[in-house]
Amino acid sequence: MSLHQQLQQRAADGKPIRIGLIGAGKFGSMYLAQIPRTPGVHLVGIADLSPAAAKVNLARVGWEPERCNATSLDQALKTGATHIGDDWQALVAHSGVDIVVECTGNPVAAVEHCLQAFAHRKHVVNVTVEADAFCGPLLARKAAQAGVVYSLAFGDQPALICDLVDWARTCGFPVVAAGRGHKWLPHFSESTPETVWGNYGLTPEQAARGGLNPKMFNSFLDGSKPSIESTAVANATGLTVPSNGLLYPPASVEDIPFVTRPISEGGVLERKGMVEVISSLEANGRKIPYDIRMGVWVTVEAETEYIKNCFEEYNAHTDPSGRYFTLYKRWHLIGLEVGMSVASVALRGEATGVANCWNADVVATAKRDLRVGEVLDGEGGYTVWGKLLPADTSVRLGGLPLGLAHDVKLTRAVKKGQSLSWADVAMDTTTRAYQTRREMESIFAPPVLKTA
Repeated sequence: MSLHQQLQQRAADGKPIRIGLIGAGKFGSMYLAQIPRTPGVHLVGIADLSPAAAKVNLARVGWEPERCNATSLDQALKTGATHIGDDWQALVAHSGVDIVVECTGNPVAAVEHCLQAFAHRKHVVNVTVEADAFCGPLLARKAAQAGVVYSLAFGDQPALICDLVDWARTCGFPVVAAGRGHKWLPHFSESTPETVWGNYGLTPEQAARGGLNPKMFNSFLDGSKPSIESTAVANATGLTVPSNGLLYPPASVEDIPFVTRPISEGGVLERKGMVEVISSLEANGRKIPYDIRMGVWVTVEAETEYIKNCFEEYNAHTDPSGRYFTLYKRWHLIGLEVGMSVASVALRGEATGVANCWNADVVATAKRDLRVGEVLDGEGGYTVWGKLLPADTSVRLGGLPLGLAHDVKLTRAVKKGQSLSWADVAMDTTTRAYQTRREMESIFAPPVLKTA
């Protein structure tokens, strides 16, 4: 049966997938908007730092008050309603929850939530890809050791890219490149929450209407989120990453198969089998017609003349040589698509993207000259942006992961454009996020680098 048919069967049998949601912000609200329209699922509980704000968001997306009036998790299970509170530990520990959807956007907290969920034998759909970017391979290993599934969230671009890569490989195509689109100009790396809306293309009124967080959206604009998501893709697919950060080649959809070829064949790639991000803007700021800004893509190669001829016969979207073909989706629907992950994990035991190696990392990089004593404000803020680097390069640098570069004081001055290291900051080494990252390095770093 299809996933939808299986969900219908679960509904008919009175055995819905029982979900616990941690974090009911923008992404979580988009998922909440779809739950009443999805058969065979029961949102047992929501844990949020502000239950009142969670209730406002539920009303915003159209939930009727009686759907979220359970006074406890036990009552929620009996009545089919949803309990809203601030105790995430009780939520992940409750025997009536099958899957935890981690949706806080806080990478340090997300690691704690994931590890606790594994300890209680809960599957996890991790929307907080920032956490996956700095310790995803170890989270995946710990989930497997606990006998549960850990998954990236469908609807977010990394899982969609992983899906395209899996399609290509399952069909027998070698993947030349894969990635997402982005609106990018080099000076965007200096963007702050004060400059984000003008650069992003929204008015302050549109941002306020959608309840959009300027710091979070700035993390997209300044290159941090593309680096984070490219890291998640590389670590989940085994694709490699550029040696000194994303290149953001500008291209229309028409030109993606032309651009995403090796340099030796007229493209921009250092080698075949890489992650890259396509810009929707020319270097002079001109908007490219029919862009891939909000979408995802994969470029594959015809390895034989016969396959190349098939591309031609079926009018496939190729480069001028006819050998390189790009499949793409021009949009992604964020939290509106998370139900695919929940169903896949619960009904098939399959992740929609999961780290299986450590190929890439995101290193905090100074947006401006930083002074001793300044406090880093993390992803999308005023001090640092995230640069995509090969994992072995990051280890050699002692690179400070962007996901741990929040509320951390500098002990050394750092020049604009310089990637930060562990030695530049006074790190709180007591958090599980820090300890998990260091454990991951000890397990996954190349042997020659572990003793460096």
